This record gives sequence, structure tokens and C-alpha cells, in this order.
Amino acid sequence: MISGSKVEYQKKELPSKLKSMGLLLTVLGLVIVLAGYFVTPARMAFNNIIGLTFIISISVGALFFVAIEYLSGAVWSTPFRRITEIVSSFVILVPLFVVPLLLNVHSVFHWTHPEVVNSDKILSAKAPYLNVNFFIIRVVAFIAIWMLFQYLITKNSKKQDSTKEQTFTTRNVKLSAVFIPFFALTISFTGIDWLMSLEPHWFSTIFGIYYFSGTVLAALATVTFIAVKLNENGYLVKGLTTDHYYSFGALLFAFINFWAYIAFSQYLLIWYANLPEETFWFLQRWEGSWMFWTIGLMVVHFLVPYFGLLSQPSKMDPARLKFFSLWILAAHYYDLYFLVMPNYSKSGVALSWYELGFPLLTVGLMILLFLNKSKKENLVAIGDPKLKRGIDFRL
Repeated sequence: MISGSKVEYQKKELPSKLKSMGLLLTVLGLVIVLAGYFVTPARMAFNNIIGLTFIISISVGALFFVAIEYLSGAVWSTPFRRITEIVSSFVILVPLFVVPLLLNVHSVFHWTHPEVVNSDKILSAKAPYLNVNFFIIRVVAFIAIWMLFQYLITKNSKKQDSTKEQTFTTRNVKLSAVFIPFFALTISFTGIDWLMSLEPHWFSTIFGIYYFSGTVLAALATVTFIAVKLNENGYLVKGLTTDHYYSFGALLFAFINFWAYIAFSQYLLIWYANLPEETFWFLQRWEGSWMFWTIGLMVVHFLVPYFGLLSQPSKMDPARLKFFSLWILAAHYYDLYFLVMPNYSKSGVALSWYELGFPLLTVGLMILLFLNKSKKENLVAIGDPKLKRGIDFRL
């Protein structure tokens, strides 16, 4: 029990049933993934890319929010920052999703075949960037950068729990300032490498920002759901109110609009220019059953959460925040499917048991990792000098 300067926090273990749920989802997802790779490795590899970019969005996006809090000196989010730090630790799962893809790289990327590149003028021009060796170097370097900053920032934060020294905050501010440019570059090139290069003949100068917008939204939704759920059940500090929830709701609403703005801007610029090397990507997603999937993306990813979080009371309602956090996460996965699977199934939407593997595996692993971290660490950054002000935050 910690009750210093009117800050009350008691560390409690999360329910054991969560471990059973995490194990069940992990095992079920792993069985489906292995079976899928055995039956049709190409299809499973495309689903693997969706799972990979999804876990990167949540983990690296969470680390982005940790860095932004330190740089901005934000107060309201301090009681929830440890949750964001734990979510950012999911980055250690990324290599598990990368390895099977590197073993099946020729099944998904057209530009990995030398005979195809040599006979294609566009691919030959892109070969200095789109080649297997440089691709692997980028992937390894990006993961190393994310893990390094995640380790250093969270290490300082956890040390501060016992020392309560301002020095660790200062160190993390400096680390965050260095991390942000790396984040901007690595997350943009991750979107280009794993998603955009699935159709290497396509051109778009805004795609990196498009993936960034979805990344930030998915990470924020994850943290929002966990924070509200834990606070409702008494696992965080006392004194948190719906004013804190409003900040989560307002940010979710803002980034829903930002994603829609970037998505529409990309479409509008390509439609207006009407260049064949750009328009074919959208035309492919406007044929057959993909047309309905595309229309659904507008509804699922924008219209529903937009109107669901439009009013001020909705941004402060814990039940609504939890619902729309899960909705937004599902919408992000829906969006990634929209980006990836037309490259596998050009004739129409392909949905079967194969598509269940990576969502189940990802959620199961995240639950288990969060439980493991919560046993070793406080769920609140109890040593942060801003914590009391964060608890007292009011609109």
C-alpha cells in the first residue's frame, strides 16, 4: 500500500482467468497458423503480414505515446503511463511474426524474384531499395531500434518507482526527443516495406502517413481499453475520474478524423491525377466483392466510431469507450486486410478459418505478456513527480 502525498495505490494481481483465456487463445491461434502454413503457405503468409503490422501498430504506437507524454510534459496521462509502457513491451513479439515471413518472402513479394525484376523496367528502377538483403537489414534494424528505446525508457521509468528522482524523467525526455525522428522514419518505411511493396508497381507518397495514422489509433485504443478496465476494477490509483476518460475519448475521436483525412487525401490526389500507375490499386479494390469491403471500410473505420464518440458525454462514458476501443482495433485489422489481401485474392474477398489464426494468436500473446509484466511491475508509475498532479487533473 502506497499512500504518499495523498497518492493511494495497492498492487494487486490480475484475475487468474485471464491467464486461462490467454493460453486458450494462444494455443488455438497457433494451431490454426501452423495448420494454415501446412495447407496453403502463401495464403497464411499474407495473413502473417496482417498480424505483423497489427502488433507493430499496437506496440510501437504505444511507445510513441510514452515519448509524446515525456516531451509534452502531459499530466493527465501520468497515472496511465505504466500501462502504455507495458503495451509497448509487446514489441518483443514482433520477431515471432517476422521469422516465418522471411522464410516465405518469395510467396508474397513479387520483387524478390530476380528474373521478374530483370524483365520489368519499374522494378529494376526500384531494385536498389527493393531487394531481399536490404529488406532484411531494414527489418532487423527497425526492430533493434524499437527494442532499444523501449528498454531504455521503461527501465528509467521503473527505476523511478523506488528512487522518485526527477533525473529519470529528464533522461527519458532526452531519449524521447531522439526516438521521435526514428519513430517517424521506421513506422513509415515499415508500412512501405510490408504493405505498399506487396504491389511494387504502385506509387503513393502518402502511404507511410496512412499507416502511421492507423498505428497511432490502434495503440491508443488498446491503452484506452486496458486503462478503463483496470481502473473500473480498482487496479490503479484512487481519484481518477471521467475527466481522465474524456482525454482518451477526445484523442480517439481526433485520430479517427485524422485517419479519414489521410485516407481521403490519398484517394483524392490519385483520383484527380488519374495516372494509370496509381489508379489501378484503387480500381482493384473496387471490383467484385472487394467493392463491398471497401465501402465497409468507410463505415467501420470512420462513420461508426465518428458518430459513436461525437458528443462530449460519449467521450467520458467508460462503457462506450471500452466498446469503441475494441471496435477501433477490429477496424484497424479490417483496414490491414483491405491493404494486404487483394494482392492474394484479386478475384474477391477470401474469408475462411485461415483468417482466424493470427488475430487469436496475437490477442492471446498480448494477454499473457501483459499478465507477466503486471506481476513484476507496478501498474502505475508511482515514483513519477507528476503523478499527484495527474490524479488531480480536471477539465
